[in-house]
Amino acid sequence: MSSVIEAARFSVLDRSRTREGHPADAALRDTVALAREAEALGYHRFWVSEHHGVPGVAGSAPTVLAAAVAAATATIRVGTGGVMLPNHRPLVVAEQFGVLESLFPGRIDMGLGRSVGFTDGVRRALGRDKGDAEDFGAQLRELLGWFDGTSPTGVHARPAEGLTVPPFVLAMGEGARIAAEAGLPMVIGDLRDRDRLRRGVDDYRARFRPSPWAAEPYVIVSGTVAVAATPEEARRLLIPEAWSAAHSRTRGTFPPLPPAERVEASSMTARERGFYDSALAGQIAGTEEQVAHELEGVLKDTGAEEVLVTTSTYDRRALLDSYRRLAAVVHGDRRPRP
Repeated sequence: MSSVIEAARFSVLDRSRTREGHPADAALRDTVALAREAEALGYHRFWVSEHHGVPGVAGSAPTVLAAAVAAATATIRVGTGGVMLPNHRPLVVAEQFGVLESLFPGRIDMGLGRSVGFTDGVRRALGRDKGDAEDFGAQLRELLGWFDGTSPTGVHARPAEGLTVPPFVLAMGEGARIAAEAGLPMVIGDLRDRDRLRRGVDDYRARFRPSPWAAEPYVIVSGTVAVAATPEEARRLLIPEAWSAAHSRTRGTFPPLPPAERVEASSMTARERGFYDSALAGQIAGTEEQVAHELEGVLKDTGAEEVLVTTSTYDRRALLDSYRRLAAVVHGDRRPRP
């Protein structure tokens, strides 16, 4: 096995993507089932995401879903990728993670992002606007203050105060700078733009200030990784998400995932085709040997300590097979699977 792959941790972020012909509750149950499989395969963490008012995503309450995942597993770390902090009061977020850590001690991660809603309508429904993301640094400091008991309000977060729940910053745009200056681990993507990824990691490491939460920089790179018996099969795993991305860019809504064969048989406008092809380009997809080579390159380029895999597709059986094949790559067994 490659020494850089052997040294890295591998984790899973599942966004609870809904699928055509399947109800939203099925997506949530699929997430919990995938977490059990990820634990059995030896992945380090399993995270869930936050989206509001998005037809294609069932995961709207990440701390609630994280509780279900933690209850269904025994050893894998469980967390959020992430809670969008500008959508919430920091005290409430601290209390939620305090409850999770109290119920599942030593297994909870607190991944935090700075996005605010998906559309103007969602932001209005949340009582937020785009400008709230500009206060992310202050919101982050307030949140961490609830854990160490330094809030100037005189209020104490129960049961969060005194607990240690590792925080991670999802680094989109200014997020890398904020993570570095706060001395927190950083999650950065995507894997398709390697130059931008490398610049973001270099900037984070250059700016990093040690903190009680992290003495040294810690980088998690995130993105899609699809593994199958042939390159063609691996590429087909990417098709449903690529089509949904093209749909969202051209029609303003992010839909449930369609079967790959329906996408392949459908016609697209030139604009849709452009977004679709762009979404397929640059992803890590292929056989075990091909994926191992690509991952080795990413890890050498970035020096990342961890890879967070975010693959979504319509075919859940093929998705699970991909994670099994990737686990074999990570653990050094690259022999073709039947």
